[in-house]
Amino acid sequence: MFNKKDDDEKKRFYERIRCKALCHKYNSVSPEMIGIRLDLLKSILGKTKSIFLLEQSFMCDYGYNIEIGENFYSNHNLIILDEGNVTFGDNVLVGPNCAFYTSTHPFSAEIRMSGKKISKPIKIGNNVWICGNVTVLPGVSIGDNSIIGAGSVVSKDIPSNVLALGIPCRVIKNI
Repeated sequence: MFNKKDDDEKKRFYERIRCKALCHKYNSVSPEMIGIRLDLLKSILGKTKSIFLLEQSFMCDYGYNIEIGENFYSNHNLIILDEGNVTFGDNVLVGPNCAFYTSTHPFSAEIRMSGKKISKPIKIGNNVWICGNVTVLPGVSIGDNSIIGAGSVVSKDIPSNVLALGIPCRVIKNI
């Protein structure tokens, strides 16, 4: 959905189509063709370091709003809705079926139906382990060395050096 009279929105629409086409190509490449997969990821993502791996499948909206650090690893079925910036530090592990959403919508139905979107950045620190089936919501930061337990919904910032889990995600203990 976009306003055809809004040139910026039209441009973003076609950027999303381009990104989704590249993600489709990436997800269709045979797993043993690592060089081709990495080249496709580098053409999708905004900024990468030299050592990283995202297992297939992977989907995002724009790609250029995503920055991943050195030694980043994501298991299968990663979804990043990157209307806003998403930054992953170094040595980050992401389990299967995880989602990072920077986009949200206004509460007012009238404003929401006008197509207005809101985006808030997500920042993941260094040495973070995000277990499987975790959802990270708009505007969240997760501090260095923290672990997010499986199945969590992270709606508020998580400090460094903690184990946090649950719905909503909350700190369980310092580590």
